[in-house]
Amino acid sequence: MTTTWQGPRGIEVEVIQLNEKQLFKVTQTGPHGRFLLDYCATIAQVTRHVDLADLVEVIPLPRSHGAP
Repeated sequence: MTTTWQGPRGIEVEVIQLNEKQLFKVTQTGPHGRFLLDYCATIAQVTRHVDLADLVEVIPLPRSHGAP
């Protein structure tokens, strides 16, 4: 399961594995879709794009089998 945070202005930060390295993938959703902003190796690099205090973790909830 991927760890994901969302921030203002459509910013999304995901923890990913790329070439056997753990990185933070920073993307932004705009009027024409989602765009890659950066692959960051450290949290300090993520702060160039978004204030960490503005991020909220996305926690997927289990789906109910009886729900429509």
